[in-house]
Order: sequence, then structure tokens, then C-alpha cells
Amino acid sequence: MKVLGLILAGGKSENLGKLVYKRASAALPIAGKYRAIDFTLSNMVNSGIIKVGVLTQYNPRSLMDHLGSGKEWDLDRKKGGLFILQPYIGFSGEYWYKGTADAIFQNMTILRRGEEDYVLIGSGDHIYKMNYSDLYMYHFSKGADITLVTKELDDTYDISQYGSVVVDENMKITQFYEKVENPPTRRAFLGIYFINKHLLMELLYSTVPNGGNDLLLDVILPRLDELNVYAYDFKGYWRNIKKGIDEYFKINMDIINDRNVREELFYQNGKVYTKLKDFPPAKFTSNSEVINSIVADGSIISGSVKNSVLFRGTIVKAGAKIENSIIMQGTVIEEGAVVKNAILDKDCHVREGQVIIGEDELVVLEKRTII
Repeated sequence: MKVLGLILAGGKSENLGKLVYKRASAALPIAGKYRAIDFTLSNMVNSGIIKVGVLTQYNPRSLMDHLGSGKEWDLDRKKGGLFILQPYIGFSGEYWYKGTADAIFQNMTILRRGEEDYVLIGSGDHIYKMNYSDLYMYHFSKGADITLVTKELDDTYDISQYGSVVVDENMKITQFYEKVENPPTRRAFLGIYFINKHLLMELLYSTVPNGGNDLLLDVILPRLDELNVYAYDFKGYWRNIKKGIDEYFKINMDIINDRNVREELFYQNGKVYTKLKDFPPAKFTSNSEVINSIVADGSIISGSVKNSVLFRGTIVKAGAKIENSIIMQGTVIEEGAVVKNAILDKDCHVREGQVIIGEDELVVLEKRTII
């Protein structure tokens, strides 16, 4: 069985504010040296998918620079490989994506010309680890037309921000509530679809030209009574960065504070692959103190770091204190400065003695901020 992977990575994600001024949410740095898209892309590769299309639109430069030719994911190959699918301006007009269904429809060529029988569609800004092989087997065992991956969300999620799914005793989806207050169930759709390629093409051809641009709302849900749409229950860790700055911060804190999350994301079901960079190992001077933190390669630590994630090439000078914060690549914290409850984007510079403390909410500094 051959499966085509499609990753939706073109959303603007306004909830992330300054963090997505200059990058797509799928390109957001995670856990010291990864990008958000690394997780879905690695899941696909680890599950035997050798042809992946990444649909981009909003601020794609950083994402494209990260993905390159797909070498790190073993996708620079003659058969299959990595395809960047961007909107474009053609002779007869502009073809910006109007929604998820429209984005796939405009790239119908990758479906039409491929030898794959099935399509797995995921999002580039979801953090989880999953081997899709079990999903394939579940799909076939149910005789499903479409399988949607779902999860029972606990009270750390705001269920009103997610699509809520009602299933019967066989896990067939009977009702769907899209982002409503007090839905009848906390089973949420995780934005992962598995579907026969030819069925997907038929549905898109019959929907998108008539103005239906959203894959879930316009293509699948109106046909819930006609198609066999099943829910596949995912039990593992799953978070959606697009939900906001607090969610992005929580994901990074979960990785440093919860050993189970760390082991699931990085040691189970294959590696998480990412773009390699030639940095030396992190250096800790005799004055440094580091507690419960991730410090990536290329960093030089002479101050105090506690409960924080420091990305590559970060410099923390003597007497500086960092606590409960995310410090992105190339940022410099000078002598005596204090950073607490904050997210500092790439290449920021905090001068000597400056104090940055988030009281009721996180402080977020835009890329290359000097303070």
C-alpha cells in the first residue's frame, strides 16, 4: 500500500501574535532545536510514507529554508520525495488558497500523477508522536471511507476551541460540533484525515468548483450520512500550537517538566528529524547554574537558568537570571539582566541590568528586539 502525505502548513494563526510576524506557525521552534513541522513530517516518514507535499501560503520563507530538499527526512529521492506546494500567480489569475479543500484541489496534479492509493492529511503545527500504521489497519478493519483521528481531551484543553465528535458504538461518527460552547462530548477531531485518494479527488471535484473551500466543513460534514466516516481514538500526547502563545509555552514546558511527554515525543515510534546545524556543544562556565532546562548546542551559559528552554547559540552572561522562559536562537542576555515568564524570539539582545518579567501574562519580544 502506498500513501501520499499532505501537510497543511499555510495558516496565519493570529493567536500567536508576534511569534508569527515573520514565520508560519509550522516553522515555530520547539524544544531547543526542532520546528513544529518536524513532528508531523517525522511521523509520516517513520510510518513508511516516502512522498510528502507541504502546502504553504502565509510567510513561508522560514519554513522553506528549514525543509530545504528534505534531506534530513530522507525525502531527497528519485521516487517520491518532498514537494513544496505554494499558491501562485498564473497567466489567467491569482491562485491564493481559499481553504484546505481549495489548497488540495489546486494541487490536484500531485494526486492525479501519483501511484498512491491513499492520502494521509495532517497539520504542520501539531505536536504529537504517532505511527500511522495502526491507523491504516483500523481504517480497513472498519471498512471506512474516511477515518478522522480524535482524542478525548481533558480539562487542560478549552473544548470550545475544537471540533467535537459524537460516535456510535462502532466509532462511526454521527454528529460533529465545530467549536461550540458546551458540546455533548469532549472527543475532539485532531485535524488528521486518512482517505482513499480517488474518493478524495471525487469529493473535491464535486465540491470546490461550487464554492466549498474547507475540507472538513464543506466536503466531509455535509456527507456524514452518505459516507462511512469513523473516528480513530488517539491516546497519546497531542497539542495544537495554533491555539495561542500560552499553548506554545505550555508545550515547551511540558517537554521539560513531564518525563512521560519527553519519552513519548523523542524516544517512541522513531526519531524526530530536523535540520542539522554545525554548532559546538553547549558550554557551561564555572559560574553557571542550570536547573530543569533544555540548553541547545552552541549556547554559552555563565548565569542562572531555571525551568527554561534555550535554543541554539544563546548566550547568558555572568549574573544574568532566566526563569520559566523560552529563549530562541542567537539571543544574548547580558550581565545582571533578569528574564522571567517570557518568550524571546530569535536574535534578541537584553542589555546589562535590564529586567523583563511577565506578571499576569507572558512577555513576548519580537525577533531582533533590543532592550
